[in-house]
This record gives sequence, C-alpha cells and structure tokens, in this order.
Amino acid sequence: MTALQKLLSIVALPDAGAEVEARRRLDQLTKPPGSLGRLEELVVRLCAISGACPPSLRDPVIFTLAADHGVVAQGVSAYPQIVTSQMVENFLRGGAAVNVLARHAGARVVVADLGVAAPLPSHPGLRSSKVAPGTMDMTRGPAMTRAEAVQAVEVGIALVEAERGRGADLVGTGEMGIGNTTAASALVAALTGASVESVTGPGTGVDAEGRRRKIEAVRRALEANRPDPADALDTLAKVGGFEIAGLVGVILAGAAYRLPVVLDGFIAGAAALVAVRLKPGIRGALLAAHRSSEPGHARVLEDLGLEAYLDLRMRLGEGTGAALCISLARAACSMLNEMATFKSAGVTGRADQSGAAG
Repeated sequence: MTALQKLLSIVALPDAGAEVEARRRLDQLTKPPGSLGRLEELVVRLCAISGACPPSLRDPVIFTLAADHGVVAQGVSAYPQIVTSQMVENFLRGGAAVNVLARHAGARVVVADLGVAAPLPSHPGLRSSKVAPGTMDMTRGPAMTRAEAVQAVEVGIALVEAERGRGADLVGTGEMGIGNTTAASALVAALTGASVESVTGPGTGVDAEGRRRKIEAVRRALEANRPDPADALDTLAKVGGFEIAGLVGVILAGAAYRLPVVLDGFIAGAAALVAVRLKPGIRGALLAAHRSSEPGHARVLEDLGLEAYLDLRMRLGEGTGAALCISLARAACSMLNEMATFKSAGVTGRADQSGAAG
C-alpha cells in the first residue's frame, strides 16, 4: 500500500460530540446567542475537526511549497521564472509577506522545494524534496507523469506527518511558483466544467494581452491533454504543478490527522478540488481563509461548499490569507476559553435560557 493509499483509508469525519459541546459552551457565555456571528461558527468548526473542545491552537504551521511551471514559456506571467527561486530565498530570510503575517499570527512557516527550476543554496529551513526542476509545458503535453504527481502528493503528506510529530495542530496552505495561476485555472476548468475565460485571471498582474495569452494557454493545454475529470490524479498530472500536488498531500494529511486545514486562495483551492475528489470526506476539515480576487476562486469555493472568512481583495498567495485566518482562529479560541459565563459573571441570562446559563 502506498503512502497515499494508506492515508486515504484513515480520513476521519468531524466529531459531532465536540461540536455539540462547543455550541453548549458558546451559549453559556455573556452574550446573546449567535451574536459573534461567524467567529462562533469558526470555533465550532475547529472543535469538530480536531475532536476537542476547546481546540488546541498552540502550533499552527503554514506549508509554503514552491515549484516552477513549463507553461511560462507561453508568456503567461508578468514576472520571469527566476523569481520563484528568489522568492524562496526571501521566505527563508523571513522577508516575505507570509513571514510577516505568520509572525503576527504566531504561526510557523515551512518552506519546501518540490520543483524549483533554478538551484537553491543549502539552508537549514528549506525542505528539499524536488521531484523535477519544474513541470513540462502543458500546452504541448502532460505537465508531469502520473508517477511524478503521486510522488509530489506524498511529499506533502510526509511534510505534514513530520510537523505533526513536532506538535503542529493546524495546517495552513501556501505556495510559490511563477505560472501557477495558469495551472490552477486549467485544473479548475477541467474539474468543475467552468469555462476557461471565467476562471482565468490576472495572476501576477498581467495586462489584457497577457490574460488573453493565459486563456489561450489554458485552452490549448486542455485540448492537448484531455484530462479526465473523473480521475483527479490524471487531471493533476496533465495540467497541474508539483507545488499544487504537494498541497493536495498537505490537505489530505491534515484532514486524516484531524488537523484543521486552512486553505489560502486560488492555488490552494485548486489543490483542494483535487483532494476532495480523491476523498470526498475531507471536505469537513477545510476552512476557506479568504476570497481571492482571482475570478476562478469563486467557482472553487462554490464547488467546495465553503464560505470564506475574509474578503480583502488579496491575490498574493504564499499562505498570506491562511496566516490572517489563523489570527482570526486564535481570536475565536480566546473568546471560547476566556469569556465569562452568565453564572461566573453574575449576569442574568435570557428568561428562556435560565436553565442553560451554567
């Protein structure tokens, strides 16, 4: 049995008992029921996913996976491919947006190379798991082989298992890869049946002509490869990327080990589409951090049945949205743990709740 097959066999459903306990505790706090809105929903989800009330949030980890894409040869990005490796070095120095926001949220960032084209210097903070130096140009044939796709998924699984052993109790998803919004657009179009135009946006900030090239590249990739939407691994291999495949493994492993999985934006959402098709039961472990301004993200959220917690018109990736959502999750946990109850505060509860305000 492969690591992927083994993991798919152990995915657990959310814990109904922990969810009931969380709702009971929330209704005892000094506030009208439901008055903290989606903050209450968030902490209930954290309890149900982790199977504990209150949930643990001592060591959240954001996995920022990096790889390059052969499709950049089609002029789909505003930045050259070398930026992928340069940004990885920026992550390792702690100077990127995800580092800043993760520090603010009290989260660690794990940086992994799954397929960066340029050589990277050795660094103690870099997890080097390169499958290949970038994917092939998907407009001319499959981006990777099926075996490479599985290998990258299993790298993601191993990363989560290693960090879980160190105490990780929440998984955030992030990525870096020039050209990866093009791959994500192809995945979303293939898996959801959405039109290429509706799910292909500006990515790194290309102009109208650049977006036209992206749309044409996605269309040619789908025509050349004819990915089978009923076979998620086939679709992933033909039009995905190594870092996207790695995130599929991160998402699956988080769900399997009862770690809440905070999805970042469009790229992470495309990985989640693949993961959910491999194991529909993981849907209950997913939290949508924010709504990306990339147009395809709306279709991703609709397909996953998720409502984002934040909408800040962001589209950076890296795990920045996940970091902000972790800050929100910490606030939700603090509210559950630290607010006084009606009884402890000596506050009179609602007349119709007198028996429940313990």
